[in-house]
Amino acid sequence: MKKIENSYKKSGVNISLANKLVNHISKLSKKDVKKTRGAFKTDVIGGFGSLFDLSNLKIKDPVIVSCTDGVGTKIDLANKLKKFDTIGIDLVAMCVNDLIVQGAKPLFFLDYIAVGKLDLNKTKKILKGIFDGCKLSNCKLIGGETAEMPGIYSKDKFDLAGFSVGIVSKRKILDKNNVKKGDIILAIPSTGIHSNGYSLVRSILKKNKIPNNLKNELLKPTKIYSKEILKLTNKNLIKAAAHITGGGLVENLLRSVPKKLTLNIDFEKIKVLKIFKWLKSKNISDQEMIKTFNCGVGFCIIVNRNKIAKIRKYFPRKFKPYEIGYISKDFKKVNILGSLKW
Repeated sequence: MKKIENSYKKSGVNISLANKLVNHISKLSKKDVKKTRGAFKTDVIGGFGSLFDLSNLKIKDPVIVSCTDGVGTKIDLANKLKKFDTIGIDLVAMCVNDLIVQGAKPLFFLDYIAVGKLDLNKTKKILKGIFDGCKLSNCKLIGGETAEMPGIYSKDKFDLAGFSVGIVSKRKILDKNNVKKGDIILAIPSTGIHSNGYSLVRSILKKNKIPNNLKNELLKPTKIYSKEILKLTNKNLIKAAAHITGGGLVENLLRSVPKKLTLNIDFEKIKVLKIFKWLKSKNISDQEMIKTFNCGVGFCIIVNRNKIAKIRKYFPRKFKPYEIGYISKDFKKVNILGSLKW
């Protein structure tokens, strides 16, 4: 009787397939390495560590800022709808949008992809989204890790994590202590659900069929705000900012307001997107909607009132900021004015 030899491949891990993926990433990386200031003109993909040269960046009193995040259970919908080419944009956006809250310019990005069984075609599509996200935020994908984990993830399941590093001059850091009484809160529109609240979305989809005109909204990628926000930061037009993610508008804005001041938000002014109106119709309370979803506001900036007109010029029409509240000094931490228009 022939003895069956054990191997790593028979246990479910295919190293040769993973090497093909690394070669594919290296080829993509080489195409834009020349466009990225600070990236070494060497093949850093596939090494033990990734290199980035800071010596050419002309920033006085530089401070490094780092962020990490994922895309949550949105990846389950990507699996079910078999659409993988934009989920990588979400991954980059969730990290980069956190960086720019402090005024940091994104420099480079690293990804972590965990799968049950490596599907080269599927993973290439995910990576395409990551590269696209890096281009949109003007940073460089300089490394990452793909882990094949049979028995931990089922055959078609996967998970994503992203890591981003940026840089900002100490004098340009956006700090909530810059915020003063009388400052205005501007909302910048989202592209849709972005990457938060998908556990609730999936629960609703189990019992309700989404209208055909809204199906594309489910996997619409998160808007990356770095281009506009960094221009405003360089012009000293922003005092503080907030990325509206898990916890919703109020919770995230509170992180950008000093304890001694009051956040006043007029929910009636918020331009609610159709996808949120549909979700709301599925027996979700206003309070649950507000703390779970962005409801149409993906990013907020706190500014001096007399700079609003100048700020709006930096945005395309679809994403022009609009006023939703102001900062005051009151005995309450938050004042909610008006209700969302469903």
